[in-house]
Amino acid sequence: MSSSRLRTFVAGHQALNTNDFVELALGTPVELWLGVEGESEMEREARMDAARDILADNPDLPDAVSRIAAQAIAAYAPELFNVVPLARLAGRRSVRKGAAA
Repeated sequence: MSSSRLRTFVAGHQALNTNDFVELALGTPVELWLGVEGESEMEREARMDAARDILADNPDLPDAVSRIAAQAIAAYAPELFNVVPLARLAGRRSVRKGAAA
């Protein structure tokens, strides 16, 4: 029996979930940028230092991340936002005043 699920690959690696996809697309763990709950001030400073070093070595990273996000939103907007296109009305309908007989 074949599966109807599509597989997502980034740079030759399979992304099994959303976090995998983001990590593979960024090339860094998501936690590096977002932090983790309960991290100490020392851990936070070390994480921020590492993030600054990565950004210094990869100045195009923010643009690449923005481009990936925009492409994902464009590709999956209907599913993400449950968007249903509305048919445009050909013309204005007139409104009648008064009581119906």
